[in-house]
Amino acid sequence: MYLESLSLINYKSFDSADFELDKRINCFVGNNGVGKTNVLDAVYHLAFAKSYFNPVTVQNIKHDEDFFVLEGVFSKNNKEEKVAVSAKRGVKRVVKRNGKIYDKISEHIGLIPLVIISPADRDLIIEGSDTRRKFLDGVISLGDQTYLQQLINYNKLLQQRNALLKYFSANRSFDSTALAVYDQQMTDLGIGIYDKRLTFLQKFEPIFKKYYAQISNTQEEVGIYYKADFKKGDPHQLLKDAQQKDMQLQYSSVGIHKDDLVFLLNDHPIKKFGSQGQQKSFLTALKLAQFEFIKQESGTIPILLLDDIFDKLDEERVSQIIHMVNDEQFGQLLISDTHPERTESVVKATQQSYKIFKL
Repeated sequence: MYLESLSLINYKSFDSADFELDKRINCFVGNNGVGKTNVLDAVYHLAFAKSYFNPVTVQNIKHDEDFFVLEGVFSKNNKEEKVAVSAKRGVKRVVKRNGKIYDKISEHIGLIPLVIISPADRDLIIEGSDTRRKFLDGVISLGDQTYLQQLINYNKLLQQRNALLKYFSANRSFDSTALAVYDQQMTDLGIGIYDKRLTFLQKFEPIFKKYYAQISNTQEEVGIYYKADFKKGDPHQLLKDAQQKDMQLQYSSVGIHKDDLVFLLNDHPIKKFGSQGQQKSFLTALKLAQFEFIKQESGTIPILLLDDIFDKLDEERVSQIIHMVNDEQFGQLLISDTHPERTESVVKATQQSYKIFKL
């Protein structure tokens, strides 16, 4: 799997740009603010129909312009796949595959397996549970359309249940029968989602631990604890027991939408007890494990984006990553960096074909 060509029009900082890419390593170099990260984000946008850094579509349109267009030509299993994403102010975005518009954008997810490693990944540690759930759901959804549809259906029910709770509060009324209808549907869907998350983490955690050991070169113990309401008892009873509390809060306080991942270092939360270097190693291992998991599940080598990686990790960790990336298990790489000489010296050592784009 690799990207052959990329075209951007009015995307973030670009008026217009076109790139013909190498099938192995591509480096986008230049000073801060010239748009290196925007190029990588455009590739991510083509894979997931949204920006990695700003999921609000219209905010990715260049200032003083009315639209953006992204086009990419990918090679997958020796077949050409043309993907286009376009957006116009006040109009719903359009995603096309080989000239045909998707009826549902969710149908596109999984076509282009891709993983990004970025300084923004630190949000996975410092932000709230919603960020970690999105990571968890994103990895699973890439290879499981059924799971993605279950999530979509669950979130619709959640919105409807919350709206009903607000209605009860505003009208000082309560109908447990009406609420029970949502509880039943949400629980049934939630159990399926919970089981798949549990199964995923059982497969994923050993891969993650392997990469952490390689990157950090230490004996530190790392782990991922899955924190879930459904571990506390009968899922059906949990929602029923929470009805009065939810009435007061005016939102649904239990369920799979409250799940979280606790990242552990030597059995302690890395958010509180991990050094900056340990956290960086943890996040990089997490993303490389994501890469390997997607590869195993899809049978396709994902595209790997390394955004500003050399400025955010020390030299030893970078060399460990490049050593792993040079392995045949990796495919196409897109790298952004501020130092052309540093970048070229590193990619030359891989003895792989490469292109350097100076922005």
